[in-house]
Amino acid sequence: MSVSTRRVFMLQVAAGGAALAAASAHAQAAPMVGEKDAQAMSLGYAADTTKVDAKKYPKHAATQQCSNCALYTGKAGEASGPCGIFPGKHVAAKGWCSAYAKKA
Repeated sequence: MSVSTRRVFMLQVAAGGAALAAASAHAQAAPMVGEKDAQAMSLGYAADTTKVDAKKYPKHAATQQCSNCALYTGKAGEASGPCGIFPGKHVAAKGWCSAYAKKA
């Protein structure tokens, strides 16, 4: 094997490895925010908006949910997605927290 052929082969191996790593990272979903996480608890996060404590959060309305919050960046129709409040984690589309801000 000549030096240039070996160099081309090594570049192809490196490029293929990088492509596989990128595909693998994209395929893995972000972890879900747990209701018992410290930040989630401080914001009253509930994975199901219908189970929010009405006495503790009197301004909560059943129509408010993560999927129609301005901070939610998940795709429409998906069960969960990213939220600006919880970087690197997903929230339930039908969830709610006290940082809720209606999408414009």
